[in-house]
Amino acid sequence: MSGPRITPGERADVGLFAWVFAKVSGRVTGTQPPKLFLTMARRPALFRGWLRFAGRLMPGGKLPRRDTELVILRVAHLRRCRYEFEHHRRLGARAGVHADDLRRVQAGPGEPGWTPRERALLNAVDVLLEHRDLDDTSWAALREHLDEPAAVEFLLLVGHYDMLATFLTTLRIEPDEPR
Repeated sequence: MSGPRITPGERADVGLFAWVFAKVSGRVTGTQPPKLFLTMARRPALFRGWLRFAGRLMPGGKLPRRDTELVILRVAHLRRCRYEFEHHRRLGARAGVHADDLRRVQAGPGEPGWTPRERALLNAVDVLLEHRDLDDTSWAALREHLDEPAAVEFLLLVGHYDMLATFLTTLRIEPDEPR
């Protein structure tokens, strides 16, 4: 099957709030209104609830934005989610994620050039997505860099973007076009 399984909604489908939010978001990211938003907003109440939750992780999370973007990009790469990767490639550039970082995100946590903190975060992403759990060694490495609240946020961030990758991939949502 080619094309989206559920087409992004129009204003009448998603309501004024989601329509305006998507338009503004597209201007901020330099793309057309995000198809993710216009698809998810076909369930307006669910979309608004998700937005509040997602916004507490990114951009409103306590983890540094560069760390957050590296984690999201690694999840997107491992899940082969082109939409998520392209969207966060643009957002990551604003947070200091450069072309060499993108190459290393795709190569993995063993690639030279990561800080010990970045290596621990990216390794934890890999282990979580493969095993749906962290072994004691990975947990200890992560906790060397994250206190308890940050560790909770990290786990929710990885799980959230894994969920989004499922949503985006299953519905065949294509990356947003640049403006």
